[in-house]
Amino acid sequence: MAHVTREQLDRLLEQVLLNDDHGALAARLDELAHGYASGDVSRAAIFVLAAEEWRQAGQPARALESFQRALDDGGEVTVDPRAGIADTLFELDRPAEARRLVESIKADGRADAGTALHVAETLLAYGDLAGAHEWATEGLALAGAGSGSTRDALLRTRYRIRVDLGLPEDDLDALLDAPR
Repeated sequence: MAHVTREQLDRLLEQVLLNDDHGALAARLDELAHGYASGDVSRAAIFVLAAEEWRQAGQPARALESFQRALDDGGEVTVDPRAGIADTLFELDRPAEARRLVESIKADGRADAGTALHVAETLLAYGDLAGAHEWATEGLALAGAGSGSTRDALLRTRYRIRVDLGLPEDDLDALLDAPR
């Protein structure tokens, strides 16, 4: 398939929900990305979807390959593929590499709120509460004022981390109770 639309991807994702076959979907997404010419979704975004499905299928090494292809492609994605690579490296019990990659994301200064959320959730899952708190707080600064699903998720994640750290509620935590 040379042209991929968001609608086609949505149909493929619906199929996995019905068939509960993440491996088959990951393979199909990889196939789509390799034969990709154009569409309203970038090839990098398709590789990221494939990587996420490989992880769901219990194949983190293949997920790592797909995340790396997304990064190498350089196309538009909603979350920096390096965040997915770091998460997968933790899963593969390669924490030193994962932490170096997280530091490189921070060092380049181009992270957005979605990437910050992903990194915060990853660090939280692997027990780095202080690092997760830092990323969630930074993500809120990147998200800015207003509302949105990423901002709301950052607020919830940050609050959960603060509770785990035994920190008192602060002004950002209070935003969870604010009317929307």
